[in-house]
Amino acid sequence: MTPAEQSARAAEICRLAPVIPVLVIEDASRARGLAGALVAGGLPALEVTLRTPAALEAIRIMAEVPGGAVGAGTLLTSADVKAAKAAGAVFGVSPGATERILDACAEHDLPLLPGAATASEIMELLEKGYRVQKFFPAEQAGGAAYLKSIGSPIPQVSFCPTGGISLKNARDYLALPNVLCVGGSWVAPKDAVAAGDWAAITALAAGACAFR
Repeated sequence: MTPAEQSARAAEICRLAPVIPVLVIEDASRARGLAGALVAGGLPALEVTLRTPAALEAIRIMAEVPGGAVGAGTLLTSADVKAAKAAGAVFGVSPGATERILDACAEHDLPLLPGAATASEIMELLEKGYRVQKFFPAEQAGGAAYLKSIGSPIPQVSFCPTGGISLKNARDYLALPNVLCVGGSWVAPKDAVAAGDWAAITALAAGACAFR
């Protein structure tokens, strides 16, 4: 899968909803209920971060939920890419971008949202063919004002900003023409996940959908 093909597919996924939930799952037994609640609320694209031992099993479970498009976040190595693809991930997200990560995603046909935080990083990825990128860490790297400025000299690139995005500032990002969606964790609070309060999570997801 070429970078252009990856970006085309990534754009399709980013346009499914205004928010991609960023999920840190400690207990895989909660994965099916969580995915079902988010999809029911209108957020089908789900990013499961590879930060816990339960992450890959959670991806396997979520991949079976009808209507969902589960991806793997925090891809750091080529081994992560291979494992995520084998678990059923249909897209990947990385905090930055290395040649090995890019090559592995091409080899395993995994559409990637490669992370970038500076104009040089964005330009380097654009040269390779990546027109859809993750802007990370969004708030710490300059926020919506930075992305607005980047949009003038580099209008070819669209973004999914992640990092510090919340209910309070999500609209600021989504109002920008170079932002396809945002990544955020507020739609799946840890206490609600632990309690299995799927109705509350569905309501939060529905509220996020109202951003557009």
